[in-house]
Amino acid sequence: MADGGSPAFAPFLGVARSFAGRVWRHRPADEAVARSHALRFGLSEPLARALASRGVDEAQAADYLAPTLKALFPDPSCFSDMDLAAQILVDAVVTARNCVVFADYDVDGATSAALLIRWFRAMGRDLPVYVPDRILEGYGPSPAAFKHLKEQGAELVVTVDCGAAAHDALAAAAAIGLDVVVIDHHLMRGEPPPAAALVNPNRPDCLSGQGNLAAAGVTFVLLAALNREARKRGLFEDRDEPGIRAWLDLAALGAVCDVTALTGFNRALTSQGLKVMSSWANPGLKALMAVAQSAEGPASVFHAGFVLGPRINAGGRIGRSDLGARLLSTDDPAEAQALAEELDALNLARKGVEKDAFDAAVRHLERTGNVDPDDPVILVHDDGWHPGVVGIVAGRLRERYRKPAIVIGVDRAADVGKGSGRSQPGVNLGRAIQAAFEEGLLLAGGGHAMAAGLTVRPAMIPDLRAFLSRTLAVEQAAAEAADALDIDALISPSVGRPMLDEFKRLEPFGPGAPEPCFALAGALVLDSMPMRGGHVRATLGDGAGAKLKAVAWRAEETELGRRLLARDGSLHLAGKLKADDWKGREGVQIEIEDGADPRRCG
Repeated sequence: MADGGSPAFAPFLGVARSFAGRVWRHRPADEAVARSHALRFGLSEPLARALASRGVDEAQAADYLAPTLKALFPDPSCFSDMDLAAQILVDAVVTARNCVVFADYDVDGATSAALLIRWFRAMGRDLPVYVPDRILEGYGPSPAAFKHLKEQGAELVVTVDCGAAAHDALAAAAAIGLDVVVIDHHLMRGEPPPAAALVNPNRPDCLSGQGNLAAAGVTFVLLAALNREARKRGLFEDRDEPGIRAWLDLAALGAVCDVTALTGFNRALTSQGLKVMSSWANPGLKALMAVAQSAEGPASVFHAGFVLGPRINAGGRIGRSDLGARLLSTDDPAEAQALAEELDALNLARKGVEKDAFDAAVRHLERTGNVDPDDPVILVHDDGWHPGVVGIVAGRLRERYRKPAIVIGVDRAADVGKGSGRSQPGVNLGRAIQAAFEEGLLLAGGGHAMAAGLTVRPAMIPDLRAFLSRTLAVEQAAAEAADALDIDALISPSVGRPMLDEFKRLEPFGPGAPEPCFALAGALVLDSMPMRGGHVRATLGDGAGAKLKAVAWRAEETELGRRLLARDGSLHLAGKLKADDWKGREGVQIEIEDGADPRRCG
């Protein structure tokens, strides 16, 4: 921002303040790099500029447009303790040591566990899975859980998507003679906890440069290290080497559902994994698609993040925590079908619990005036909110208020609150939560930049709110200043499928690889209607006969929704182009994200 608070760029279409309170800008790009991309790869000017605006230079462009594992797969040895972990696990296979995989209860934990289970099975060994109950045990390993596993005969535990900050639990495991290998990706501070091996690209001394990987990505690299170690020992002289590429779908699912940055190797892992997923060879994923009544075909980030992910997560949120890992690791279609049906039913129930909590949170915030526009973080709590949905509710509050949000469900009988937070780009919430824990404000807490979890005494919640407000103030102020809606190209209602298909070359989309955003100038709202769920559907036109279907999700009670439904004059609109293949028409529609009144734009 320039002096005086005005943007240091000319607002796109003159939109300095949209219905959502944002300035619009042409996504910044190095124009020389854009011209180079256009000439070298034969791209149109809008697509070449969009590629440059994502920070892709001439040397990176080929790998960005066609990411491959061959070009981008890291040497496993560059991860601290990776070779040691591989040696320990291959030793366990050779000696038939009693091993258990201990997984987090979300999609990243389930996919990571399933990857290890499948590798052990390919080596002729069973690997049981243990997933803690979200309500009774909370996140991650505990001394009690390790003691239980030891008593059940476990000699070696592999934690996935958890464990990197479990100092007390790992110390307790060492005291009872239980070896633990940690595979994680969450932020760490200080010395690593005691473990036989700890693999985490975000441990301070790891030089891999792969900190954007989900745990499933780290686990996939571990599988490559395991194959390499087993190959060195001649273990494949009388058996086939596990074909880990067939399990790339699980790595991609973990990457997408954990909202990791799709750059570098992680981008290749996700891109190639979605191609593997498209065959729907995994019985669990195939069964989930069937119960969701979603047609099989080329898999996308949408399938991973919005069809498969929520159903897998439902087990850990309000059901049995191990359902996801069991579904993704089974080769029995009948078992997969039964597990998928159970998860689908739990997901339906989860939606109701989530809606009730979200509506209550909004009422609390807006009726009591608890949303201070100058406060860098929203923190809301109430008795009885289910710990399994607080993270989803936090994400929806973050979208609504455009600042980090933390939602805490309080159990008065136990005198404890369990919460989850979601953050804005540029605001490292995981680091702030870790700092709050070190200040003694939390019983437990941690996470990564965009998401975090915590456990707190209810009496400490006011102090926690004050601490986070102080800690996040500078980062959130910078994030708000940079909170522009970036537009990739201007389109008209006559836009056709070629534009959508051209920009698909930038897939997969996600953090670090934003989905293109398109703007319409002065579009006419020819027709509009509210839909169940608070959505608004519309037909846009240009006055010359061209029409474009549009939808604005959860917009009915917003200024955008009210203006669409009023059909009063023309509107500047911005959003994402999507395929409209209803009845084989192969058209496009736009999912509207924001709008502005042309009469108020410069």
